[in-house]
Amino acid sequence: MALPTEIVNGVLEALYAAQLALRDAWHALGLSGTVAQQPAWPFAQRLAAERLLQEPGHARRVIATLACIAAAAALVLTALLLAVLRRRSARRWPLALAAGAAALLAFAPWPSAMLLWAPAVPTSLHRAPQAFSAQSIVQGQAVFTQHCAQCHGADARGEGPLASQLSRWPPNLAGGLLWKRLEGELFWRVRHGLRDARSGTQTMPGAPALSDAQIWSVLDFLQARASGQMLRDMGAWERPVRLPQSLLDCRYGGRRSSDSLRGQRLQLVLAAGDAAAPPEDPRWVTVVLGASGGAAAQAAPECLSRDPALLPALALLLGVAPGQAAGHRLFVDRDGWLRARCRGRRPGRRAT
Repeated sequence: MALPTEIVNGVLEALYAAQLALRDAWHALGLSGTVAQQPAWPFAQRLAAERLLQEPGHARRVIATLACIAAAAALVLTALLLAVLRRRSARRWPLALAAGAAALLAFAPWPSAMLLWAPAVPTSLHRAPQAFSAQSIVQGQAVFTQHCAQCHGADARGEGPLASQLSRWPPNLAGGLLWKRLEGELFWRVRHGLRDARSGTQTMPGAPALSDAQIWSVLDFLQARASGQMLRDMGAWERPVRLPQSLLDCRYGGRRSSDSLRGQRLQLVLAAGDAAAPPEDPRWVTVVLGASGGAAAQAAPECLSRDPALLPALALLLGVAPGQAAGHRLFVDRDGWLRARCRGRRPGRRAT
């Protein structure tokens, strides 16, 4: 039986937060340095928390073991408290509670160490310092085309013209691989390349000439492109997809970042030239992209985007060419995640 997604995600975030706290404390004590302007992870191993999403059986064992550890800790603390009180009527309780804690630890379904731990690099817990934005996606696409497409291919499937010259064929970056790797470790691989664990042979050259910001933008582009490919292949976004940040001109509040609308549900309309925007819907904040000046003024949308990077970025997320993106509507939840999309405005047509 699969565990509720909320529980798995909560445990995953807790394990990740605990490692971040350890990393930052280690750095604050002067025991580790800085890499790419963030504290370095100082150990050769890390908790492979992402496997909770990949292995349901492993997730159940981890969560059950954590529950046993928490219960054992509560029993030990209670035993210590009773021992401090030294009440005659409670003399036997500390030993019984300690025995119960030992039994919990002994019979806990400890997960396999092979699944619990993963090799780490100094940037394993790094996160992109810049927002996932339309500008970053478009810049990343330009960097990828110039520096990476020769091996990985223009479509990121690993079939570029120079791919056959490598000792190992490049992976397909247009699928679900990106969601199985920490972004900090992807950053490290782009920067330093890859080597075969046994022979030491280089399987992917690094990119020391790229700046940190360029590498992060390439990862943003790859995530956007893989999201669009996922939508094309499966008909839905089966992985979390964020709305790229961009600047909007809003009726109330003037020019503002799209992130400032968090907490409200958005309807993002990719208008076709001078086509009129849809009527306002009280369930959504309507954001119109691509309407010409006259149509935009006549429609008076709640928010209007003239960001030139937003259309190509959204086209990547939709898995279509920029010229085919017009006519789509995207629906964004209160936390900024894309939830559904539809094309056209025929009455009764449902979002998918």
